[in-house]
Amino acid sequence: MAQLSPDEGGAENAARAPDTLATVLSLGAGLLAVIAIIYGCAWLIRRMSGMTGMNNNAIRVVSVMAIGARERIALVEVGGQQILLGITPSAIRTLQVFEEPVVDAGNPPDSDFARRLQSMIGKSWTAPKRKD
Repeated sequence: MAQLSPDEGGAENAARAPDTLATVLSLGAGLLAVIAIIYGCAWLIRRMSGMTGMNNNAIRVVSVMAIGARERIALVEVGGQQILLGITPSAIRTLQVFEEPVVDAGNPPDSDFARRLQSMIGKSWTAPKRKD
């Protein structure tokens, strides 16, 4: 085997240094390009969500309250009616449909909502009987 003199070994290391620098710069540029594409796609999706023709004001979440780690109660306004929903990871159930709005959706909920909700919890969760 031929032994390399110290001068030849230094030249070999010097030749590798630009390759390493070029590789790092290439990887960095690729990473920046991928991040720019992700941000561009997010911007495009946000921009196009308004053009889908969907009426986002038709359903409004008025209030949400956590019951457990993954369970929630939500008061949703749809078509002028407010609906109390029970939400679990596996199902969404209607708990109560209110004839009159419980909370004004334009104003933040106050303790009156909590009082009315507590009074409804004490009652049966069946739908109100029709008086024909």
